[in-house]
Amino acid sequence: MAITSRDFRSLRLDRIGRDFGQTHALRDVTLTVERGEFIALLGPSGCGKSTALNCIAGLLQLTDGTIWLDDRRIDAIAPEDRGFGMVFQNYALFPHMTVRRNIGFGLVTQRRPTAEITRRVDEALALVRLTEHADKLPGQLSGGQQQRVAIARAVVVGPPLVLMDEPLSNLDAKLRLEMRAEVRRIHAMLGCSTIYVTHDQEEALSLADRILVLIDGQTRQIGTPEELYARPATPEVAEFMGYRNLFRSRAETADGGVVIVVAGARLTGTPVQTVGAQAVVAIRPEDLRPTGDGPIVATVELAEYHGRDFYAEGRSADGTDLFFRSPVRVRPGEQVHLDAAPARVLVYPEAGK
Repeated sequence: MAITSRDFRSLRLDRIGRDFGQTHALRDVTLTVERGEFIALLGPSGCGKSTALNCIAGLLQLTDGTIWLDDRRIDAIAPEDRGFGMVFQNYALFPHMTVRRNIGFGLVTQRRPTAEITRRVDEALALVRLTEHADKLPGQLSGGQQQRVAIARAVVVGPPLVLMDEPLSNLDAKLRLEMRAEVRRIHAMLGCSTIYVTHDQEEALSLADRILVLIDGQTRQIGTPEELYARPATPEVAEFMGYRNLFRSRAETADGGVVIVVAGARLTGTPVQTVGAQAVVAIRPEDLRPTGDGPIVATVELAEYHGRDFYAEGRSADGTDLFFRSPVRVRPGEQVHLDAAPARVLVYPEAGK
């Protein structure tokens, strides 16, 4: 495959910020993206992910900070002069143009020779496996095929960086899985860098080399998928990464761990930071399981079958709501004893304590 990304060493965001009136949509975000990296910007709706991507693309001007491509400052130059590829959530294809013409549009605006445009469009069609659909209109394609056209259009110009703004969110579950694999395959083949916006934790974990978690417009953690999944830096990140069980508790250090109280029961947990007398405890539902002698006693209130196991909600005698998984059927009204391994019970200092 002849399509390759233009050479560069790194993209650097240096304390970038963006305000909308009195609203701070983005504050002090710093990140270095190395050549070939796949970076996911992850966070809840309204956290500043798309704002950050649009600032990198040049579609929004910065309020603070700078953006550098190698030694060249680029935040003050026009979007078309940055040379980045962009893939939008809604595809943004021209409905009256064939697949071939949509893909080649950027090359035409760059006034490339006709023979070069034909060659590169053919390469892009082969890359996204749409050669046989080259002469169709976008309306004749499925959603997944339209998104592949959008990806081909973004990469055909050989950009140093491809920016993707929730590109799979309009697809059904099956197509999302298929396109997730396609995105990663294309990224690997081109050797370009990718910055990918998503609110889907599973999508970020499966695609990215590193993940930047944004909450309220601020960076809360940057790390590998393994680090984000197993060791969230704060309770806020833990909650967003699926730790639905969050409790405030007294804490006592003991034998390198921390003893805390959850639903009236004493558990041993693992401190993520230095913990004082007051703490926040985080446990994933899949790490809280029924056992014969589990110290937490709860009554099942809701149970859903999820294929391999049951996802359930329970309530303890003191009114604590608990989310857990069970490999065997549990029913509303049933009493269960729950436990979690100390390594999977994360303990954080309570804010301000």
